[in-house]
Formats: sequence, C-alpha cells, structure tokens
Amino acid sequence: MSEQTVVKTSQDTVLNGVNVTQLFDVIEVIKENGEVAKCELRASNEWLDGAHNRSKINGYYGALEEHTREKDFIMDNDEPPVVLGTDKAANPMEYLLHALAGCITTSLVYHASAKGIRVEKVEARFEGDIDLRGFFGLPGYNKVGYEQIRVFIKVEADASKKEIEELVKLAQRRSPVFNTITNPVPVNVELDN
Repeated sequence: MSEQTVVKTSQDTVLNGVNVTQLFDVIEVIKENGEVAKCELRASNEWLDGAHNRSKINGYYGALEEHTREKDFIMDNDEPPVVLGTDKAANPMEYLLHALAGCITTSLVYHASAKGIRVEKVEARFEGDIDLRGFFGLPGYNKVGYEQIRVFIKVEADASKKEIEELVKLAQRRSPVFNTITNPVPVNVELDN
C-alpha cells in the first residue's frame, strides 16, 4: 500500500486520502442547515433467472438536490450451488457483509483523518452465521437472516493502541450500515403497479 502523507492542495489538508478541510467545511454547512444532510439513496432490481438478479444504482438525492452519476453501478446477485444457485455473483447476505465492511472501514478512516491520525493499513475479516431453516419456513425455526456477525479488524496507524481501540468503537457508532443492521429500521414493501 502506498505511504499515506499529509498533503496540502491549495489550502486544503488531505490525510489518508480524505480532504479534511472539505470534511470540516461540510460539517459546518450541515450545522447551519440540517436539511443539507438529508439523503435518499436508491437502487432498482430485475430478476434474470433462478436466484440470479441484477441491481442498478445511479440517482440519489443529497445536498438539497438530485444527482445522477455518469455511469450506473451494476451488481449481480446469485446463490451458490448448495442453495440451488449458479454462483454467478455473491449472494445478498454476502453483499451485506461487504456493505458492513466498507462502511466500518470508511467511518474509521474518515474519523481518524478528522482527528489528525495517519492510517497506514486497515484490514478486516467478516463472518456471518445463518441457518437456512428460517428462509425455507421450516417449523420450529423463526430466525431469518444472520444469527451473528463477527468482525475481526486490524488497524495500523500513528496512534496508541487505546486511540486505535477508540477509533474502532467510533467507527461502529458512526457507521450507517452497522447501525442499520443493529437497530430496527422500518422497511415498507408494496406492489408497484
């Protein structure tokens, strides 16, 4: 991995690849007008065959306006053969681990940067236990989804062990995906005619 250095670009401070100057500017704008912080993220999905389906991500609302990306993000979902899929892509529960991994890592790096801590390396391993009896609706088993998720994280940074432990805890508290998983969120599903 390339060495992380503090870079000054026309008055901006960049640490760990994060423009810290802009980060604090955004925080100040949000303090002045909380509406700026409200976002709506979107995805669409189309079934292809069997367990294989495809999601497309593009437009979103943020900073008080609609945004469209130059290119769609395309993500296929499938299942492994042991659950009758064709293994053309990761399954949705694996994507959930990926989302959790990305969000905790990003949260950690952003907060480290805001605190002036240079991060050298972040590596993490995620494991989730699931019992498919809940998915198949078998009698006597009501749990559908992960029963437990374990996260093993290594952080190398110009900080004490205690500061790194605090960063990991802060990343959990501030990670939207971690909090979405660990706190009930209303999800409304409707037929779209």
